[in-house]
Amino acid sequence: MQMFTTSPETDLQVQFADRLADATDVMAMRYFRKPLEIEAKADDSPVTQADRAIEKEMRRQIMEAFPAHGILGEEQEATRLEAANLWVIDPIDGTKSFLSGMPTFGTLIACLAEGRPELGVISIPPTAERWVGQRGKPTLLNGSPCQTSGKTQLGEAILYTTSPDSFDAAGLAQFDALSNQTALRRFGGDCYGYGLLASGHVDLLFEMSLQPYDYMALVPIIEGAGGVITDWEGQPLTLKSEGKVIAAASAALHAEALSTLSAGAGQS
Repeated sequence: MQMFTTSPETDLQVQFADRLADATDVMAMRYFRKPLEIEAKADDSPVTQADRAIEKEMRRQIMEAFPAHGILGEEQEATRLEAANLWVIDPIDGTKSFLSGMPTFGTLIACLAEGRPELGVISIPPTAERWVGQRGKPTLLNGSPCQTSGKTQLGEAILYTTSPDSFDAAGLAQFDALSNQTALRRFGGDCYGYGLLASGHVDLLFEMSLQPYDYMALVPIIEGAGGVITDWEGQPLTLKSEGKVIAAASAALHAEALSTLSAGAGQS
């Protein structure tokens, strides 16, 4: 029988993160499907006034509640990266979906202790779905425990990736090799896909070109629902990971996927 233990400090952080997500949901919906000013960042990815306003408010609330903690976000410079506790936030994960009216964007909130994610939140404002993961506890969807599908074989797995545009040539070849072994492949979703994996609707996710604010919140959510999430080499995700992420509904499915990737890499 699995035992779950957590610290009172992390419990307080989870409660705070839940309230923070309440606030960001309201802000996001004020901007959603409204005229937006769209700018291109240095990497040509889009950013809107909604991304910036929401992150500014998130940072304000975090600094007020936890003045000694650090913050790493997408839209502003990092602060106190050396702090023992680090909040890693993405105000709108899926900006392209957000600005095109697709209701699959979300807000990501993670808190790391000595580099390890202790909590993670995926909040999807348009659908009012929120996944909360806390290390050592079952993942919750809107307050109720959720689980992955538990599927163990690629041949029965539903595979998602956000967009083939995110892969380089070698990565796309890896995706094709993997997806050719699965029952079904689909595109889109951004962070929503990981929530769906935690709830048993999606079995496998495979992506590259992600940043820490894209994946750190996902770790306790996937693991607390019975899944596995690592880099493409099977190593734990850290702030220094390359951004190549694979998440699976079970350890057996994860192992088979990694084996397929390894075989594909050997043939290239």
